[in-house]
Amino acid sequence: MITVIGSLKGGTGKSTVAFNLAVWLAEQGKQVLALDLDPQETLSDVYDIREEEEIEPTFELMKSKGGIPKSFPKKTRKQVLIDVGTANMKGFKEALAIAHRIIVPVPPSQADVWSTQRFLSIISGATASRKKKPELLCFINRADTHIGVRETDEAEQALFQLDGIKLIPARLGQRTMFRRSFSEGCAVYELEPSGKAAAEFTRLAKILYK
Repeated sequence: MITVIGSLKGGTGKSTVAFNLAVWLAEQGKQVLALDLDPQETLSDVYDIREEEEIEPTFELMKSKGGIPKSFPKKTRKQVLIDVGTANMKGFKEALAIAHRIIVPVPPSQADVWSTQRFLSIISGATASRKKKPELLCFINRADTHIGVRETDEAEQALFQLDGIKLIPARLGQRTMFRRSFSEGCAVYELEPSGKAAAEFTRLAKILYK
């Protein structure tokens, strides 16, 4: 399966999500190929840290600042994760052309909900010629962890009402552990297996890969 982790805006946490999913799938015994098409190459950076520290399990990584590399396998039994945004429009359109599904992490703000709406329009145009459309999924990422803040609930309700995309019933909170583990080349559940961040991520991963 080819899964694109994408968004219109930067700073949505897509590279963190893609990396954690890649490690999680590898730990389940799956062959994983990650493709970094984001010009910032954040996924490549954390991959390099993991390789330098010789942390297992590992996965395969390819990267390109342009389109999909010619060496990218057109047919594969591997679980493919593509990290891309509209900063690389060529790579973005090529990724959509082969994606089985697109996952959109959405921070809980009105601006990010509006951005997701515009992103859906771009996806629609880029996949207009496809007979079988990719599945579109979204979830709240970097949710506020304070029980008194309503913005996350409001953003989730707004996403639920969007046409053409399915809201995943799982949230990832705005937790320091996601940033800390990422900077050390670890998945969040590797650094703190019993923590809240690990529980949130594991729930999301199990929904995405039933």
